[in-house]
Amino acid sequence: MTDQQQASPQSPTAEAPSSVSGIGVSPGRAAGPVAQLAGAVPEPGMESLPEGADLEAAAASVADHAARVAAGLTASAEKAQGESREVLETTAQMAADPTLVQVAQSHVRGQRLSPARAVWEAAGSVADQLSALGGYMAERARDVYDVRDRIVASLLGLPMPGVPQREEPFVLVARDLAPADTALLDPAKVRAIVTSEGGPTSHTAILARALGIPAVVGATGALEALTNDRLVLVDGAAGTITLDPDAAAVEAAARLAAQVRTFDGDGRTSDGHKVQLLANVGDPAGAEKAAAAGAEGVGLFRTEFCFLDRADEPTIAEQVEQYRTVLAAFPGKKVVVRTLDAGADKPMPFLTDTAEPNPALGVRGLRTAWANPQILDNQLQAIAEAAAAESADVWVMAPMIATVPETEDFVAACARHGLTTAGVMVEVPSAALLSGPILARASFASIGTNDLTQYTMAADRMLGSLATLSDAFQPAVLRMIEETCRGGAQQDRPVGVCGEAAADPATAVVLVGLGVSSLSMSPRSLADVAAVLAATSFERCQELARIAVESESADQARARVREGLPILAELGL
Repeated sequence: MTDQQQASPQSPTAEAPSSVSGIGVSPGRAAGPVAQLAGAVPEPGMESLPEGADLEAAAASVADHAARVAAGLTASAEKAQGESREVLETTAQMAADPTLVQVAQSHVRGQRLSPARAVWEAAGSVADQLSALGGYMAERARDVYDVRDRIVASLLGLPMPGVPQREEPFVLVARDLAPADTALLDPAKVRAIVTSEGGPTSHTAILARALGIPAVVGATGALEALTNDRLVLVDGAAGTITLDPDAAAVEAAARLAAQVRTFDGDGRTSDGHKVQLLANVGDPAGAEKAAAAGAEGVGLFRTEFCFLDRADEPTIAEQVEQYRTVLAAFPGKKVVVRTLDAGADKPMPFLTDTAEPNPALGVRGLRTAWANPQILDNQLQAIAEAAAAESADVWVMAPMIATVPETEDFVAACARHGLTTAGVMVEVPSAALLSGPILARASFASIGTNDLTQYTMAADRMLGSLATLSDAFQPAVLRMIEETCRGGAQQDRPVGVCGEAAADPATAVVLVGLGVSSLSMSPRSLADVAAVLAATSFERCQELARIAVESESADQARARVREGLPILAELGL
């Protein structure tokens, strides 16, 4: 083909885009052919069951196939670890929820709908109810549709929806990924992920980081431009997808991907300023992975895994046994245990009210102890017993602290159980602004950047349409973090970060410059963050933090910081 032909306006590709942009949520570069997520399960027809049909048998088949789906998800969960397991267990729980099945069965009996159509109609009703509640409950409507598709596929004998099965590695492209799909991704097959919807704190983003898969979300036009089998190059840090990259770019990406970085267990800047690099852990298996990755300890031990999928509170003995398995993986090292963070996206029937109109602003975290103080007391007793039986240095913190009196009450409750290192999570602006007096009572603070960003920006962190606001590089959020660190310095108390922002090397540099003394993240992110910090002086961290805080937008802050960190490009981050 001649140059003239290539440039001709008649050429069907003359005006085709050469790249697509979105929000980079998991760093790294990878190239491969596109494989779009399989199409949705077709909507069943409105045909009624024939006269004489056994309605009870048809209704029973709904429950039978729902149970099969739940069992399949549960079996997959048992093979998964960490956040993947938690997501699969939550989806399995929804598949096993009797509400959807009972509504579908009523449609079979009352309207003579086929089982598949009845499930479809029932799911629509349940999802509409959740959407009307808003916030986190609205986000769970996506899970209902995922479960609906799986039950309908099972009833109709269709292939189960999910990630394509291919022999060669590929770049997965989708409008969005269901939590169960994301949790089952195989990093050996999926080189990168691109979605046209979603935000930085979506299931896709969080699990992509945990699996070490480069990912870009919120990439408008991705489905139209990234067609099946087309070669693309994904930059999960810059948030770009290059179409038809040349051989040199593909080779360079492969070289970077082949680099194996490890963490030596000593987080520090280039001039020796100490920064503890810790891991976020959600279950015993996650603790083993974190220890193997060289984590200096655990900055966030999520205890919810003991309470999920239960109709009642676990006993103290059950909790002690589970907590000990995590503590045992870190002898002599710091493990920060977060007390139960129920509510919002983690409803628990024995503790929370799922009918709250706005759960994200409702009774969640420590607030659940207001009406149920015994559950918190039992958990603190279990933590104390587990700590006494192991050699880990156990710290305890409460989620959703908003006031000084709450802090005083929690610290006193911990003291009654012999837990002397009691701290708070800073997730709401009031805690950041009151960090001085709060840290006059508490031993430490840990900033949860996901929720702090959500509440500072008044933007539901699970809502893809607000993804640009759900960004820890927002100057207002950085100022909240700076204020928290100022309060910590006043009281000589350490301030850490355990939100997703800690896993991004560029953000990590800024956090250290603002005064954060420890960063907790998914184990896979430790080596990347450590490498960037080790190449950057503490003074440079402070300079870049100032630049970021004084920027006028998240995009401007990120661009300026990345420009000041050439090491990111060298490492492919």
